[in-house]
Amino acid sequence: MKHYFSPGIRYMLLASFLFSVMNLLVKLVPRLPAEELVFFRSVISLVICLVMLRRAGITPWGTHKALLIGRGAAGAVALITFFVTLQHIPLASAVTIQYLSPIFTTLLGVLLVRERVFWVQLLFFAMAFGGVLLVKGYDPRVNDTFLLLGICSAFFSGLAYNAIRRMGKREHPLVIVLYFPLVTLPITGAWLLLTWVQPQGLEWLYLLAIGVLTQFAQYYMTLAFQAEELSKVSSVQYMGILYALLFGWVFFAEHFTFFSYLGMLLVLLGVILNIWYKSRRQPAAAKG
Repeated sequence: MKHYFSPGIRYMLLASFLFSVMNLLVKLVPRLPAEELVFFRSVISLVICLVMLRRAGITPWGTHKALLIGRGAAGAVALITFFVTLQHIPLASAVTIQYLSPIFTTLLGVLLVRERVFWVQLLFFAMAFGGVLLVKGYDPRVNDTFLLLGICSAFFSGLAYNAIRRMGKREHPLVIVLYFPLVTLPITGAWLLLTWVQPQGLEWLYLLAIGVLTQFAQYYMTLAFQAEELSKVSSVQYMGILYALLFGWVFFAEHFTFFSYLGMLLVLLGVILNIWYKSRRQPAAAKG
């Protein structure tokens, strides 16, 4: 039990819960464009980061600027496309598709951080992809456009996570998180000149909560990726599917067919088997 709940796993479990609550809040403000939500989330993140960095006496600019900017740009694309899917398809379906990101993280990790992937893991990844296809195939609310946007979000999330791992502990987590709003604000700010919608009433509170929750979720996610191997830690995010099912049922009365639930189960099985197999092979690989 201790092995599976190492510090990296605990950080990612907490980050997963915070992200899940944030996803719920995004779903509760469908009137506002996704880029507007990302803009406000970035403003709040920027302020919190700068305050925390100043109190800690840490220089905000970092030393690996190319990786930091790349992580921020990839994260911006991932978040905007994910928010679009959240607003237009059922919560659990959007989360299930986006949670292909650990697969892209692992596959891209082979090229970018030289991590090893065993061939059996490819079968587990295929199981997860097959689960996503089941969700799409048996849910008419998920069309091709939002499926592709969700996969795009997962791919760019994988790029962002690999950038974090590439930097390792050479950059402070707050510096890494800071570069997301630094890159995202100019992009979404220019976009909002054409798409601005005035928030009203509780929407202001939701915007504030989205920014605060995501800030802490990003922070703990960064700690997780700095503490553990990509393929092990990133997979824990799949637990968010369970939160999405619960929140979708309670707040939006979302229901699914048997095959949609089967697809989500296949995704969960794929990731659990991947964690189990990877943890068993690591000691043997170290000895070899």
